[in-house]
Amino acid sequence: MVVTDLLEHFGWTWVGILVSDDDKGENELQILRKSMRESGICVAYTIKYTEENEDYNKKISQVINNPQVRVIIMCGTFSVDGVHLLIHYELLFSDRTLILPPSWASNSIITEQQYPEFHGSLAIDILSQPFTEVEDFVKSYRKLPKILFVESFWKQIEPIIGNENTDPFITLNYTDEDNNESVMYTVPSLRYLLTSGVSPRLYEAVEVLAKALHEMFLFIKDKNPENPITGLTQYTQKLQRHLQMTKHLDPMSPSYYFSDLGEAVHPYKIINWIIVNGSAQPIREVNVGNVTPWAVSGQKLYINTPSITWRHTQEVPVSRCSEPCLPGSRKKARKTIHTCCYDCVPCSEGEISNITDAENCLKCQSDKWSNEKRDRCLPKVMEFISYHNDTIASVSSSVSLFGCLVTGSIFRIFISYRDTPIVKANNRNLSYLLLVSIILSFLSVFLFLGRPSDVTCRLRETSFGVFFSVAVSSLLAKTVMVCVAFKSTKPGSPWKKWLRVKLPYTIVLLCSSFQVVICVLWLSISPPFQDLDTQSYPEKIIIQCNEGSDLWFYSMLGYMGLLAAVSFLLAFMVRTLPDSFNEAKYITFSMLLFCSVWMAMIPAYLSTRGKYMVAVEIFAVIASSAGLLACVFFPKCFIILFRPEMNRKTDLLGRRKE
Repeated sequence: MVVTDLLEHFGWTWVGILVSDDDKGENELQILRKSMRESGICVAYTIKYTEENEDYNKKISQVINNPQVRVIIMCGTFSVDGVHLLIHYELLFSDRTLILPPSWASNSIITEQQYPEFHGSLAIDILSQPFTEVEDFVKSYRKLPKILFVESFWKQIEPIIGNENTDPFITLNYTDEDNNESVMYTVPSLRYLLTSGVSPRLYEAVEVLAKALHEMFLFIKDKNPENPITGLTQYTQKLQRHLQMTKHLDPMSPSYYFSDLGEAVHPYKIINWIIVNGSAQPIREVNVGNVTPWAVSGQKLYINTPSITWRHTQEVPVSRCSEPCLPGSRKKARKTIHTCCYDCVPCSEGEISNITDAENCLKCQSDKWSNEKRDRCLPKVMEFISYHNDTIASVSSSVSLFGCLVTGSIFRIFISYRDTPIVKANNRNLSYLLLVSIILSFLSVFLFLGRPSDVTCRLRETSFGVFFSVAVSSLLAKTVMVCVAFKSTKPGSPWKKWLRVKLPYTIVLLCSSFQVVICVLWLSISPPFQDLDTQSYPEKIIIQCNEGSDLWFYSMLGYMGLLAAVSFLLAFMVRTLPDSFNEAKYITFSMLLFCSVWMAMIPAYLSTRGKYMVAVEIFAVIASSAGLLACVFFPKCFIILFRPEMNRKTDLLGRRKE
């Protein structure tokens, strides 16, 4: 309906209705209520204008008790009682905007009087289409036989055909010569009939019906060419279908139009009534818009809002039960039957509303999150240890490089003093292998930095396992060689046959091979891969490495821990053997530190998320590498660099004799 479109255009959702107390008013009220309900517009109250009584006056007071209602719709038949109601309760309607239907808009009682109650009102009237056949009608009328009444009527009506300022009603005097009686007729002027909107609709109805009958007759004639009249009664009920199929000659600007439901609709105009007291013109009608039912969606209603004169306000009146819910919030229904009365509640995290008066908030996509105002979905923060502007990456890379430099310096010292007793005492080749594995362990830290990928995930999870297995295997081989060397010093000891060069390498190769096999099987069956964690933190996407299989991951860690435990126990047992260069006690401390770091790492690893979980792994790698380096090699470097007198074979033999 036009009224509903007008209410939607201005955002009026809380209105009152004054309706005539008759069948037409009741029918129009039901249609209006249905249309408004479908558009989400609520009726605050409905009052029938009738004779006043005590109950009637109480209903009128509802206007005052509803200060949010600033728009009132007049519905039904025009009635003087309705006008009297507005005049009698002028103060109650002083700040209200009236919307008047066509039955009120075209009534001369309103248009000829200066009722201030109608100032600023919006009237909806049918847009009349003038007859295009007026001239033909006038010409054919003049050719009619000169009957006395027709001639008398024509003499009085002809002068006012072209006079636009003539009153809409004229008086005709007719004298019956036979009875010698004078009769006075008051009839509407021809121009009024042609432009008032009443006669054009009657004309259109006759025109449409004639066309439909003609089309139906042609259809019947095609079916029964010999005797079309015989089949006429069979198609009487099909007239409605032919009416709906009737088209105007000008489809872009029809004077009549049928909707998809077969309803006849008309173009309307929106009039703004302006009352100027004391003016020669009682009421000024300003055309501020129009309604074109056959236009495309979104262009049916046109309103020139700036040209509207409102009553007691310069801006568009607000007629709402609740304030509009701004973007970022949604409606929450109150305990009332009216859906237009609600509260506004903010959207939850991860949800947004980007329109006013949203019924529900929209959930952001899995890779996006709501902003602080909850009116936009922003891409989630991608979290990983980045090389740019990340303290963890800066500290980790610096410590790792420093560890590599220190390890490389020790490696150079051992090469430079490779022929000294302290370097040769515990298999210098194993020391070289241990130093290389420690350097690689430090360098493996860089696999944990930057954005993870499938390749880096597979390398980072297996590299430190293999490198540390080689390092721990080297320490185990050193410990075994200390134990074998001590046992072989006794005369006739069978341990002498184990003092071969191949024994320590066999131990390292054998122990490391098991770890390599575990890693190969892991990569073959269920390798690690890049994973996007969108659940741990709602506003972040954690780019991390998924182990692929927890079984293989903890098998790798478990085997590394087993090697460390065996090496620790063996070194602990031989730590007191009488050897000047016995490093078993240093291996004991290194394995104790190594096991402590990785045992503390596992619960910390499981209790953290995101880049901090990776930081725990980095700390474990750096700490265990630094522990091995410090406990095993720092004492030897101290002797080599600062106590060279202790790095002599004679000193070694002298201590053994003691």
